[in-house]
Amino acid sequence: MSSSSPRKTMPAAELAAVAGSFEAVSGWVDITQEMIDAFAQITRDHQFIHVDPVRAKAQTPYGGTIAHGFLTLSMLSAFAIDCLPVAAETAMSINYGFDKVRFLNPVRSGSRIRGRFKLLEYAARKPGEMQARYAVSVEIEGNEKLALAADWLGVTILRKEEI
Repeated sequence: MSSSSPRKTMPAAELAAVAGSFEAVSGWVDITQEMIDAFAQITRDHQFIHVDPVRAKAQTPYGGTIAHGFLTLSMLSAFAIDCLPVAAETAMSINYGFDKVRFLNPVRSGSRIRGRFKLLEYAARKPGEMQARYAVSVEIEGNEKLALAADWLGVTILRKEEI
């Protein structure tokens, strides 16, 4: 996954026109024990299934530690930056939240995951604002079952000269 190249842009009207048919897939990201441990530090969630590989291997059905569900969810931002275009008229984008999130399968330490996005809607919310609705999923390499499925909302604030 590369974040060094500039994001692709599309006019807002073009994004609205492809809603319902536009799909994008991010690059793969390795979920390491170091990432899981750092997330545990930040969130203060030190449950052994995340941070104790020996105990997790012995006492869980996962064969080792697993990523926090919220770590997997938070990776959607990086996946979106990697593969989704932004409206050319964008002043800023805001995460508006989720209508539905489901954690379907644990992400084991050492796994590779990626995001898949389908733009369901992109329409005016009010003057100067567009709202996007994406069906998103997180795939685990080599595993048919998804790690996560969600309905993600975002708001684009358009530059004043574009209103």
